[in-house]
Parts: sequence; structure tokens; C-alpha cells
Amino acid sequence: MARYAYERLTALDNSFLLLEGPNTFMHVSSTALYESGPLRTEQGGIDMAQIKRGIASILHRIPRYRQKLAWVPIEQSPVWIDDSDFNLDYHVRHTSLPKPGDNEQLKRLASRIMAQRLDRTRPMWEMWFIEGLEDDRFAVVSKTHHCMIDGASGVDLMNVLMQDSPEFEIHDAPPFVPRPAPSGAELLQNEVLRRLSLPLDLLRGARDLWQEVGEQQRDVMNRLRAVATTLGTTLRPVSSTPFNRQIGPHRRFDWHTMELSEVKRVRKSLGGSFNDVVLTIVTGAVRRFLEYRRVDPSNLEFRVMAPVSVRTEGEKGQLGNRVSAWILALPLDTDDPKEQLARISETTQELKTSKSAVGAEALTQVAEWTPATLLSLGARNASRLLPFNLVVTNVPGPQVPLYMMGARMNEIYPQVPLVDRTGLGIALFSYDGKLCWGFNADYEVLPDLTRFIAFLRESQEELLKLAEGPIELRPKTRKKRPSKEAGSADAT
Repeated sequence: MARYAYERLTALDNSFLLLEGPNTFMHVSSTALYESGPLRTEQGGIDMAQIKRGIASILHRIPRYRQKLAWVPIEQSPVWIDDSDFNLDYHVRHTSLPKPGDNEQLKRLASRIMAQRLDRTRPMWEMWFIEGLEDDRFAVVSKTHHCMIDGASGVDLMNVLMQDSPEFEIHDAPPFVPRPAPSGAELLQNEVLRRLSLPLDLLRGARDLWQEVGEQQRDVMNRLRAVATTLGTTLRPVSSTPFNRQIGPHRRFDWHTMELSEVKRVRKSLGGSFNDVVLTIVTGAVRRFLEYRRVDPSNLEFRVMAPVSVRTEGEKGQLGNRVSAWILALPLDTDDPKEQLARISETTQELKTSKSAVGAEALTQVAEWTPATLLSLGARNASRLLPFNLVVTNVPGPQVPLYMMGARMNEIYPQVPLVDRTGLGIALFSYDGKLCWGFNADYEVLPDLTRFIAFLRESQEELLKLAEGPIELRPKTRKKRPSKEAGSADAT
């Protein structure tokens, strides 16, 4: 039995390391707003000592958060090892806005935090606790490298860090005893042995495939067609647009909130799935924004990449990435929202039938056989020839209020990382009856991000008016509460 412990990264997890560059930071982030509640101190701040005790008490349940990267010599493929020098104070950080800090100041601070690369010599996550917000609130900006989590596993982490009741109890943290890490020579030896075993794995895989052909021939053919469809899509170039320029190191972050009931109202009246409605709202916003930038959208091949979780019930709660993607063209050649929704709905139904997400997953599995050097070259070339213009990711979250050590979370706005030549990423998270939109944009490529969000709101309003008549939308401004006692806050 080996005296050490380590775990290889999958090819998909490793790809997020390879895609990272001087201006591309592959961490997923979020900005959450909380009522101070029982975490308020007598001086008006938040009790960081208690917060750190609470986080320390649950870290044993998410061991990846106390692991760091090591590298196989020569091969240069990454593995996870326990961090023998783990220091919680490095990862849990405390700062403040000048009181009374408003949402615009918070967005600027969150932008700067998100634009800082995570240290690869330590466990790749940070939580920034920001006090000084108006209305007796504080914020948490969290950053976790994409090689550790995807959207679905991130929701599972929330279930560990949060409670569905304001009642809480902090237990003593069990001692952390890091497992011994292998030496470089041991890592290299194990990697050589692993590669020697790959032909046997191939034979076993071929045998399994033959059995599957016999038992489920139709399903296998669907998978093969999905792979072919995925390859055909990724080889076709997209149009150049104002969204797709060389990006720099600085970011703009903004958000928007709508009621989940509004999406359900559109679905009930006009048809389509939840994601279809979201993509239709995005389509209207993109079309308006391109016209505002004096670009004719009617003849553009404009595609979005929509990540799709392929995580099974048995994999729930596990870290790492179990995600594939749909790539679909937005119908920008029409300004009719009903037609846009119908065409998007038809496309997504075809993708479901063809199991396109499974096809994309199959392509990522091929990368498990590829040496790290070739993966690195492939990742760099892929970032220059992206088959999409925009990322739109939608993660379903809990529909009940959540609490962190008694402090109620009112809103949470996610952030998807930008890859080169994609100046905007849109991430959505549904929570407690709200749909929270987070917009991560390159500072120079989209100086008019607020204009894009205004167009998105127009697109939303247009759909709502078509859905059994107009309704009054949630106001943009936050209502002041009469006192500083903890209570429900309006979304921005």
C-alpha cells in the first residue's frame, strides 16, 4: 500500500488550468448580499472570529478546499495533494467599504477582486467578507478555481456552507492531518505505469461498447450522431462582433434581478422551457446592443455556449467538473420575441433529442488519453478559434431562504470566467423566488455594460407584455427599511 495520497485531475478539470493566461482568470465567482443579523458586532461590523470558526468547522466535509496542485515531472500533468501548510486566514479575508457603502461601490470592489488571479501554490479559493454596506448588510465575494468545481457541484457546496434555518450551532473543528504527498519521482513512476495500462483500458472499453451496441443500439447511434453534430458545430466559425475582441486584465461586474414567477408566466403563456425563455431575453438584448453599436444583426452567425450538467445523482456533492455544453445560434435575424422563443425552443428540443451534451462529453473523455503537452497546445489553439460568441450559464438553486451562521442571504450574483476574445459572460442563479443575473465583462471591450443590461430589461419587459398583458416590474432601486433590525431586503 502506498505511503502517500494524491488524485489526478481529469482532462476537463485540467483544461481550465490550461486556458488560464495573463488576462484570462479561470475562477468562478459570486457576490452574495446578507443581512448582518446575529453576525453584527457592537461596533456595527461583522464578527469575523465567529465566521472563521464556522468555516473551519465544516472544511473536513469539503477536503478539496485544503488541497493544492502538484505537477508530474516531465509530463507536467497536475494532481491534487493535501496542503501541509494550510492557513485559513489566507483564504478568508476581511475588508470594508466606507460607510454607507452602496451597490455601485460594491460592484467596483467585486470587479477588482475577480480580476486577481488565484495563487496556484495554495488551495485555489478565497472568500472576501465586505462590511460597511448600507441597510445593515454585508457581502461575500467568493472565488474558486474552475478546475475544482462546476456550477452544479457549487450548489452542493452551498448546502454545506449554508443552513435553511437561522438556528445554528458551531461544532469544534476536527484536527486536520494532511496525508503525505508523493515525491516527484513517485509521481512520474505512477504516471508511466498508468499510461502503460491504457491499452488494456481501451480493450475493456471496446468490449463494453460492443455489449452496449447489442443491448441499446439506438442509444449508441444517437451518441455517435451527437459527436458528429458537436464536431460540425465547433468547426464552423462565428461572426466577429463587438463582444469578441482581445480582452485585457480588468473587469466590469454588474447584476440584474427578476422574479422567477415572471419566467413561469412567459412559459405558461408562450411555451418553451425555462432556459428557452432566458435565451430569448438574451437574444433581444444582444440584438438591441448590436444595433446600438451600429452592427446589422440580421446576417450574423452568433452562437452562445450553454453549459449543461451531466452530473448523476450518485455524483451529487462531489467536486470537480461534470459538465458539457450546448452550442446554439441565436435567431438575431428577427425582432419578434415570439418567433425568437419558438426557434430557440425548436433548437433546444433538437439538441435534447440528439443528446448533443453527451456528444460533447464524449469528446472531453478522449482528452484523458492525451499527453499534457498536446492538451496545452490544443487549449491555446481552441481559445483562438472559439465556436461561440457568448457564454450563458444557468444554475438552479434552492427556493428557500438560506442562512450563514444566522445571517440571511438575500441575493447572490454569479460570475462566469472570460476566455480570450469573449468580452462578456452571463451567469444566472435562481434563489428564493428570484432569478439573479451576473454579468462579467472586460473593462475595455464593454465600457457600456450598463447599456446592455438596460436592453436586457427591455427584452424582458417585451416578453412579459406578450404574456397575457403587461405587469408592473420590480423597481430598480432598493427600498429603505425603517430600522436596522434584520429583515427582508428588496433585490436590486
